[in-house]
Amino acid sequence: MNKKTLKDLVLKDKKVLVRCDFNVPLDKEGNITDDTRIVSALPTINYLLENGAAVILMSHLGRPGGQADRKYSLLPVAKRLSSLLGRDVCFEDRDLVVDDEVKASAAKLKPGDIMLLQNTRFRKEETKNAGTLAQDLASLGDLFVNDAFGTAHRAHSSNVGICEFLPSALGLLVEKEVEVMGNALKEPKRPFTAILGGAKVSDKIGVIENLLNIADKVLIGGGMTYTFLKAKGYNTGKSLLEEDKVDLAATILEKAKDKILLPVDTVVAREFRNDTEFFTVDADKIPDDWMGLDIGEKTGDMFADVINKSKTIIWNGPLGVFEMDNFAAGTNKVAKAIADNKDAISIIGGGDSAAAVEKTGLSKNITHISTGGGASLEFLEGKILPGIDAVDDK
Repeated sequence: MNKKTLKDLVLKDKKVLVRCDFNVPLDKEGNITDDTRIVSALPTINYLLENGAAVILMSHLGRPGGQADRKYSLLPVAKRLSSLLGRDVCFEDRDLVVDDEVKASAAKLKPGDIMLLQNTRFRKEETKNAGTLAQDLASLGDLFVNDAFGTAHRAHSSNVGICEFLPSALGLLVEKEVEVMGNALKEPKRPFTAILGGAKVSDKIGVIENLLNIADKVLIGGGMTYTFLKAKGYNTGKSLLEEDKVDLAATILEKAKDKILLPVDTVVAREFRNDTEFFTVDADKIPDDWMGLDIGEKTGDMFADVINKSKTIIWNGPLGVFEMDNFAAGTNKVAKAIADNKDAISIIGGGDSAAAVEKTGLSKNITHISTGGGASLEFLEGKILPGIDAVDDK
């Protein structure tokens, strides 16, 4: 890795701005329902504190649309962070994110102090990476650390713009993401299996094409299955289908038919709900008025068999409607097969696949679960992520 990391910075007596990903889910009362992203930031925060720095944290939360909206305040994050760290986090609840009062507070910070700024998206300039926000943020400290992999695919003021004004490095979380996924793509232990699910082929075209060049096998499930089945000339009933991507799916199959494994059977349902009628049919026998909502048992066994023999596994996207218990069996079976393969490096690419693994309780057996859905997708496509690219080279 040619980017600077925490170990390349002299931290003693410095004020370090850290871009975190505190975009956590909140319930109607504003309580945090899952603090994984806050917990993921603790190693970097603790490293900075242990090495004599004062820490200024920043993040976005939700989509306040460039204005101060209390619904998206980071106050709940400040409270949770305080209790997790066991020390005071000074929350600067300012509509402008950085104003004269914030600058005055930052000037008084001593080593060991922690400050959290208000939601960076309260300012329009954040998502446009324009105006003075990056400069305002940079004026608060001496160094910048990007530890927000979840927004690394976006060029915003608080992760890209700020790098123009301060020496920068990657935090421990982003460093791990880049190393684990980067190594898996560059020099995978073989056999290398990619498992791709999710609703749409259009979301995964780049990933499929990139991974077909690298992987030994690509297993396809989820809603996009039916566009591929249609490309083989099968009837797909009322299943999710991207008509305009059928030809593309046919081309992909033609080019890589020895690598791609499609479901051989599928669980079909009368309606899109958990308590509807459902049964399993061969993939080429989906009835007209039924929709496929999960891979079938034979497919689950076939996929598990490939997974068992793999040395590198990358999984992105659930294989069925896993939120409904009756259509979660395929996703659960694949999650279990990955967790049971102790010899493989296993990487789950954020978003719904991460949620699916968390739901099965098997996440501790996975080598790496990415914290960024969109960012990990673009990384798997082989794209350059601006939030990482902007950080100083060694």
